[in-house]
Amino acid sequence: MVFRRAFSLLQTRQYIASIELSHQFGRLIKEPSFARRQHYFSRRSGHCQAPAVHHLPLKSSTYLTKSLTRQIALAAYSKMSTAYDEDNFHPSPPAHRISPGQVPDALDKSLFTIQVDLAALKIDQPRELPLFRKQFKNDLLLLHSVSNIVKVEKEDGGKKETDILLLLRPDIKLDLSGMSEELRTFLKDRPEVEVCPYTLELGYDFWRADEILMSILPLDLLSEVPSGFTMTGHIAHMNLRDEYLPYKHIIGEIVLDKNPKVRTVVNKLDSIDTVFRTFEMEVLAGEPDFNVEQHESNCRFQFDFSKVYWNSRLHTEHDRLISTFKTGEAVCDVFAGVGPFAVPAGKKNVIVLANDLNKYSYDGMVHNIKLNKVEKTVIPYNLDGRDFIRMSRQELKSLAETKKTLVIPARSRHARDEDGKRKVEVIQIPARYSHYVMNLPDSAITFLDAFRGLHVDDDDDDAKLPYVHVHCFHKSDPNAPKPSDDEVRSALRQRIASALGFDIPLSALSFHFVRAVAPTKGMYCVTFLLPKEVAFAKDGL
Repeated sequence: MVFRRAFSLLQTRQYIASIELSHQFGRLIKEPSFARRQHYFSRRSGHCQAPAVHHLPLKSSTYLTKSLTRQIALAAYSKMSTAYDEDNFHPSPPAHRISPGQVPDALDKSLFTIQVDLAALKIDQPRELPLFRKQFKNDLLLLHSVSNIVKVEKEDGGKKETDILLLLRPDIKLDLSGMSEELRTFLKDRPEVEVCPYTLELGYDFWRADEILMSILPLDLLSEVPSGFTMTGHIAHMNLRDEYLPYKHIIGEIVLDKNPKVRTVVNKLDSIDTVFRTFEMEVLAGEPDFNVEQHESNCRFQFDFSKVYWNSRLHTEHDRLISTFKTGEAVCDVFAGVGPFAVPAGKKNVIVLANDLNKYSYDGMVHNIKLNKVEKTVIPYNLDGRDFIRMSRQELKSLAETKKTLVIPARSRHARDEDGKRKVEVIQIPARYSHYVMNLPDSAITFLDAFRGLHVDDDDDDAKLPYVHVHCFHKSDPNAPKPSDDEVRSALRQRIASALGFDIPLSALSFHFVRAVAPTKGMYCVTFLLPKEVAFAKDGL
């Protein structure tokens, strides 16, 4: 997203040259990778046809500091007087800046229409169109979502006729100036091919959301245009900063208009509740409908987004951890939510005892278990996490003693045995867990004390103990230097050791960085084999 914002800001070389940029930026634009990536991006976006602007590498968004980005934005939008120049075609919507105290209830979309005068080739023989488009592709208009072939209806003596026009680049004029020598020679040899004027109209529907926002927000708010969001079902979830709140409904309207799959735009109002992981939200635009369907890990999830926790950005982490579970293993999901770990694991015939304290999450999990037909492998609970850990072993042992095995039909109806019957898989229910999943990053570590003495009544001291996957946050001081990886790991180890009541060595812990929640807040998954000193502690249960 940062790269796309930088691209929209780096409009033309003449605008960038109008301000004094740092020596670092001067060196960067000379790198060969800039030209290669500019060519790739310009071909895809259609916003640049000539290799005149050097763009940032796709993976180098940190090259532009926020202050430098703001400088470029101010230069581009304060000096831009036309939609394009003769050397580069970079259409931009007209600027209609709105002050915080004068935000309208709805956007006047007619204000974002521009007209561009072009030259066009009038084609008498439609069958020659493919030939012309291939032969003179460098002379043709290249603009995203705009066809360079247009049909113009006209009347000649009461008779309706249709002209087929092939639109040329905006720097090509009716006097043939600006075009390639190849096209110029062709036109001289083919006088029947006429060069005629055409006015291209670009309206509100043409512009991207970030382009509209760049044209209406005050200049001091252009450093980070708030057009990004997280998609959950049909809901676009935004986290608007305070300075953009006066424009929140206009922003919501634009996001709704520009994203066909979005039906509801919401803004987060407070921090995530540490108990149920939910947050207050307000509808910025669209339908006040919070019942969503989300597809993830080859499963369907249906839930009320306003009452449960769901983060679509965690799908990679869900898949990563699920991939470590093996068919026939038993997994205890302590903070299961609506089932993003439990349901896909159950679908690969992993036996999951899944729990969540939030009644709405529990109800959603029960629904999703049925929806994905994993009732035999996923068992839901609605308990406090600490109580659930302490009773989890007995629940699994009772299941193993009463049912012993699970007979599960093949997921595919076409999987048949030699007798034509649907194949089944018989799974022996284990008496021990292979994994505990604790996906409550704000407080999961504080529940680790519940593992003390969990196996104290176990007769087999040599049996393999389960792996514990505890998700957690590490927050650093924004006024201090960024901590090293070793410092982060050491801090997390200390917190885990304190909660376990056991000085677990750093070498026994495996750290996986999940994502950056904020510049000074990272989410991690720490995995360790439950230590015997904890599992058999007599001061626990």
